Amino acid sequence: MSRIGKAPIKIPEGVTVTIDNSIVTVKGSKGELSQDIDSAISVIIEDNVITLTRSSNDKEFRSKHGLFRALIFNMIEGVSQGYTKELELYGVGFRASSQGQQLTLSLGYSHAIVMQLPAEVILQAETKKGQPPLVKLASHDKQLIGTVAAKIRSLRKPEPYKGKGIRYKGEVIRRKAGKTAAK
Repeated sequence: MSRIGKAPIKIPEGVTVTIDNSIVTVKGSKGELSQDIDSAISVIIEDNVITLTRSSNDKEFRSKHGLFRALIFNMIEGVSQGYTKELELYGVGFRASSQGQQLTLSLGYSHAIVMQLPAEVILQAETKKGQPPLVKLASHDKQLIGTVAAKIRSLRKPEPYKGKGIRYKGEVIRRKAGKTAAK
């Protein structure tokens, strides 16, 4: 058995989970998410506890067992509590500003980068004196917020010599010594 797949999922109060054919829909205070489940995995809801079982012990089904359990757990967590990601901009003149769902980044290029974010992502850009600019993202969809954060980070990845670039809050960048350290 898959260690992750066989773990039961408790449904918190205020969250409703429905199964229609092979589509699991989760509704909560933060929003609504749905996921198509493979036909080899069966989802059973009893007494506010979800358990997943698989029809076969093949390698493909074993991997899907844990995958779909994790996806359903992330959906329940997202609609009840939500997810947040914070990105810091390190570099001279790096700035971030937000207006509605539009993020404007000044990252040392000859032009400002303007990104239109999906409606499901709540955007907030703030600049405090003495600290790097901070971009806060919040959403109920873990996959979507991770994709958006990775896209923003890919605009200027942190470089190992000076550490300039966009990084996740708390991320540690391995620094390299420059040419002068070789002497």
